[in-house]
Amino acid sequence: MVENTGLSDWEYESRENMIKARIAETLIEELFLSMKYSVFRYGMENTVPGVMDLLKGVRSDVANNIRRMPDFVVQKEKEVYFIEVKFRANEQFRYKDLPRDYPYRNAFIVIVSKKHIKCITVQELEEGKEISPTSKNYLGNRKEFELDKQTIIDFCDFAVKFFKDA
Repeated sequence: MVENTGLSDWEYESRENMIKARIAETLIEELFLSMKYSVFRYGMENTVPGVMDLLKGVRSDVANNIRRMPDFVVQKEKEVYFIEVKFRANEQFRYKDLPRDYPYRNAFIVIVSKKHIKCITVQELEEGKEISPTSKNYLGNRKEFELDKQTIIDFCDFAVKFFKDA
């Protein structure tokens, strides 16, 4: 007879956080697609399936750079960007939240929270800027992307719906 013990507290929290992260990634992927961007899943789990198992215990610059690959490459016309997506219930992200020696200095970090979608560059984080509940660094304010603010509001509504209890 198999005993059903369910997930440990750690496993439960880990799986829940992974699901929240994937929902946030999907929101941002669909947001950019809805605005006619080409979106390529770039993170290692997409580019090199199974690589996580191969890299367990491997310590090298190449392995570390693979682990830190941004989630997406987005492209519109002649512009191409790295996008790293994070869900943060507390709507906070600082330089210290990046992996140490993060190699993608030209990446944009998109933070999805219960209410907002904000964006900051790695370079801005290095300069001491951060995302907080009171910061005004909304994704819709980024000149690089020229995004429709109403569409972003619509996707914020999705975030509210999906993360209301997060």
